[in-house]
Formats: sequence, C-alpha cells, structure tokens
Amino acid sequence: MSKKFAKRVSKSQRSQIDLSSQIDSSRLSRHDEMLLRGAELQKVALKDITVRAQVRTKFNDASLKELAENIKINGLIQPLVVHREKNKFVLICGERRFRAMSLLSEMKEAPCFILENKNPQELMAIQFSENSSREDLHYIDQADSIFNYKQTTGFSERKIQSALGISKSEVHRSLLISALPESLKKAAKNFNTEKYVLLEWGALEENALKKKIQKAIIKGEIVKRAQLKRMLKTDGQDFRPARKKPSLPPGMTANAFVKALSQQSKQKDLDAQTRKALRELLKETQQVMDL
Repeated sequence: MSKKFAKRVSKSQRSQIDLSSQIDSSRLSRHDEMLLRGAELQKVALKDITVRAQVRTKFNDASLKELAENIKINGLIQPLVVHREKNKFVLICGERRFRAMSLLSEMKEAPCFILENKNPQELMAIQFSENSSREDLHYIDQADSIFNYKQTTGFSERKIQSALGISKSEVHRSLLISALPESLKKAAKNFNTEKYVLLEWGALEENALKKKIQKAIIKGEIVKRAQLKRMLKTDGQDFRPARKKPSLPPGMTANAFVKALSQQSKQKDLDAQTRKALRELLKETQQVMDL
C-alpha cells in the first residue's frame, strides 16, 4: 500500500504557528532570576545614577517620548538595575527607561534593583540578558556586546553560550559580525540591513567584487539577502561561498568519521578527565557539522 501525502500548499497559503505562545514564560525568566538573586529593591534618585557604555547604542527619540508619556501616566512598571560602587550607582540595565524618565521634570527617582559586589563578567551577563530579551535591540549591538564579553572573560564560544544562555551558532555568528569593518556595521544600523547580508559578505573571497558590494552596502543599496544574491549572480559568482571541507579517508563521510572516532575512543584505556574532554570535542565537532 503506497503512502499518502498531504496536498502541497504554496508558501503564501501556509498557516503560521506562533511557537512563542507555546513556551512557558517562567522558563525564560529563570536565567534572569538567578542573575538578580540577592538584589535589593529600593528607590534611587536619578541624579545619583551614572550611565556608562551600554549594550544598546541606538535610540529612537519619538519612541523615548512615547515611553516617557507612558511612564508619566502609569509609572515605571519594570525597575532599573544598578550596581552600587562606593557612593554611586552605575546603571546596568534600563538605559532606555532611564532616558525616558529624564525627559520628565517631575520624575526625581526610580525603583531600582541594587546589585553589590558583582565582578565585570557577572555585570555584563546581566546586562546582556536583560537587553537581548527586548525586540528592538539591534543585532549589531548584540554582536558587539558578545565580543566585549569574550574579550573581558577570555571564554570560549561554548562557555559564552552557557553563561549568556544563547545558542553556540548565534555566538559564532555574532563574533563574525562584530569583527566586520565599522563602516559596514554603522550602515547596517542606519539602513536596517539584514544580518545575513553581512555574514555572506564576510565569507566572500577578497577581490574587486567584494569591495564593490561593500560600497553598495554602505550606501544602503543592498539591505536584503535577495539583493546580494542578485548582484552576485549578475557577476557570475555563486551566492554561497564554497566551504572548505576537511580531507577524510576515501569513501568516508564526515558523519561516519565522527562516529568511527567516537567508537574508537570507547575502546581506548583513557582516564576520566581525558575521556570527558574527548566527548566534549566530539560533541562540538558534531555541532559544527550540523550548522
């Protein structure tokens, strides 16, 4: 008996499933609760709060005024997060809310979660977690914050994934974006360029066409991946740059090689620490192959 398949439906007619509505929100907040554990909630005068470099670097004036009006009517629903450093409070999370409150002459103080005795790595993790949960955080800001976290901690991509609660592939892509020329990143924020335009550009070979595409991105002429694809096809190049594949024994696929290596490792007389390290290496290798 032949298997029956559902009738093919065009992409435009397919029903959309909102996966976010099926996620338990308590699971999403657990990471934040752990980071803010022990914080004291009290009111702090706005004039006593110091603002340093934040994850977010792009603010919309109209949006800030709208938020200020909302705070004026309803009050500040979500407290700011500050870190006590001697006699001052350094803003960790909530710069947009802080800026909006500063527009209100009658607003003199704000409820704050006050953190104490946190090291720079912990503060960056808290800052990243709070900001990345907001839809309007630009991916360039996120990429730069992940790069700064890596520079501060010296962590590997796997450790960053664990500390910040994001996927390893997202960490890897963010580090690639952060390493791109500042002119491209600035243009991406000004013209709201799709992130994969920058990633695909970064993977191209160094030649005249790549420089031509860079100028087009900076001018805002290429903001979507489809536009980049058309330009590459016009010049006779493949859209996806060829990836260099590691050499394997004749007739053996990459998955088969990893499987064989895993099997061989089980037969070796290894100490527990070496075996654990080898398992981690095989796991990371498999993740890279799945990207």
